[in-house]
Amino acid sequence: MQEADEDYYVGAYWGPRQETALECARRAELFFHMLARCDPTFTQWYGAGRGFPRELPGWPVRPELKEWESLFLKGRNRTDVGREVIEDLGFRQYVWNAKKEATKLHLSCGKYSPWGGPNLCLLYPPRQGAVRERLLRAPALAEVLTCMATAWDPDYAIVGSTEMVRLVEKSQWERQVGWLTYLSRRLGKLPPLPAPVRIEPVGTLGWLLVLSPEPMTASNPEHVAFTARVRELLDRAGLIQLPRPEPASE
Repeated sequence: MQEADEDYYVGAYWGPRQETALECARRAELFFHMLARCDPTFTQWYGAGRGFPRELPGWPVRPELKEWESLFLKGRNRTDVGREVIEDLGFRQYVWNAKKEATKLHLSCGKYSPWGGPNLCLLYPPRQGAVRERLLRAPALAEVLTCMATAWDPDYAIVGSTEMVRLVEKSQWERQVGWLTYLSRRLGKLPPLPAPVRIEPVGTLGWLLVLSPEPMTASNPEHVAFTARVRELLDRAGLIQLPRPEPASE
């Protein structure tokens, strides 16, 4: 398996955080303005809806506060029966930037229930093509990860492949470690990490760890072993284990 065949993604995750659609829209507005500087294909996004022009991938989405507030309100989670809004599950939206070889984005925010998964911002590069080749480089991905960290203030974020995460993680209740990993300062202090790990501050929010200037692949046993070693060191420092929600009261 070559890195071109692996299922890479950029994901930021944070725990329960009650925010209104407007507060989430402020974060989205900042995120998309920052993201537009990372790659030319990130300047225009599209969403679902009926009746959009056939020549376009969907309805154009503007990176503006009121538009994103409206999109998040439309994307509220609802019950299957009665279509009642489930307030503590927040908002979600999906956008993409092309008909073919698209980058896709999934946003879930404003969730304050301890159940039902984390708040998140997920970016999936195209499966093939020039844009994928341009994005799957450490400097480009570090920019994207920095945008996510700055706008969404997650607990952690990673750039990695699904294949690598499956090989390295030991439980569903943990923060994953990837080729690039962001950790919030509120989680604790970083331990010393082995070369060639590069540590960069992300403002006053946290740290960006770059495990290698080259893609870390699940097909390379040395890459897997090194990622697992970094995960173990972070685990010993108390930065990996996730808090488990309390059992639901009867």
